[in-house]
Amino acid sequence: MELDKNSQLLMYLISSFEMTALQQMGKLKDPLLDKLERNLQQAQFSIDLLDMLKEKTKGNISSDESRYLENVLAQLKLNFVDEVEKDRKENLAKAETKPEDTPQADTSTENKT
Repeated sequence: MELDKNSQLLMYLISSFEMTALQQMGKLKDPLLDKLERNLQQAQFSIDLLDMLKEKTKGNISSDESRYLENVLAQLKLNFVDEVEKDRKENLAKAETKPEDTPQADTSTENKT
């Protein structure tokens, strides 16, 4: 099936947001910086933009375009949940290994003379 210009542009727009979100989740290297960086707030924003696009185009795009958008969104949301879970586990591990901020007072009942 040959895609018309608008279909090609829509697919490009969806894949652009997909790549951006994956970079923001640290799943892909940022090609400009040549390194992995994570910003889950920005990734959530990119996913939200695609969700908005899905809602605003409902009934106005082909079934193939709709399916592609839904698949991209599902994959991004699964990856996002995975990254949030990694953060949660890392924060738990840090909290468990964090040294006490204040030394504990000696509470023994022995006389000290």
